[in-house]
Amino acid sequence: MPLALLSVQWLLGADPPSPRVAPFYDAASIVNAADNQSGALAPNTIGTIYGTNLSYSTAVLTGNDVAGGVLPTVLGTDETQVFINNIPANLYYVSPTQINFLVPPNLSPGPATVAVFVDGLYGPLISLTLTAAAPGLFQLDATHAVATFPDGSVLTSASPAAPGNIVILWATGLGPVTPAADYSEIPTAAAPLVAGANLSILLNGSPVPAGAILYAGVAPGFAGLYQINLMLPASTPANPEIRLSLDGQISIPQIYLPVMLN
Repeated sequence: MPLALLSVQWLLGADPPSPRVAPFYDAASIVNAADNQSGALAPNTIGTIYGTNLSYSTAVLTGNDVAGGVLPTVLGTDETQVFINNIPANLYYVSPTQINFLVPPNLSPGPATVAVFVDGLYGPLISLTLTAAAPGLFQLDATHAVATFPDGSVLTSASPAAPGNIVILWATGLGPVTPAADYSEIPTAAAPLVAGANLSILLNGSPVPAGAILYAGVAPGFAGLYQINLMLPASTPANPEIRLSLDGQISIPQIYLPVMLN
């Protein structure tokens, strides 16, 4: 479902500019795709690059681009590529002003470089630091997290959860899983966070009991996307602020979960 957040129509056949212009972006415009925070990337995180001249056309990943469960590193008729530590990143979406990509899961935390390549022209080589985790909740709007009930219906102010309900949170940047994510491959089965992962879910700043987290790991069928199956504790307040904390990193504040008390 969250891939719908990335969906746009094809706009093919764009001509390259004359003279050709190199892509442009900077460190602040390379962000976590879930919450648009710069400096918040980890291996196996969905990221976004904002800039100019990032491609000649607009294309979104479709089933036709996935051959044998392998994600592409080029989309559509364009020649846009993103390199992280000289490894081509998988692409979800390209346009002249935005690219959505996957940080290769086989990279390690530490110093990294990012560069966009378009038709023989490189953009700036940007240095950044990959952290072990970069938790970000996908957002329904400016103030609410994307969350669903087990039947797939979306939590909204008009259709809130209640204490005791099971809800599914959608995130990226939650770090390594078991079995490990493979470069360029779409996961086909559940894979929980590695043993010892210290994920906390904070509701109004208070962590939920560990037993309330029924599953936290990859979302089968979506590379770089994680799901958290959470049973809301009986003590859950109305419309709580929700944050994820993992390996010293924490998701942004002032994002809320629609909950109504009985």
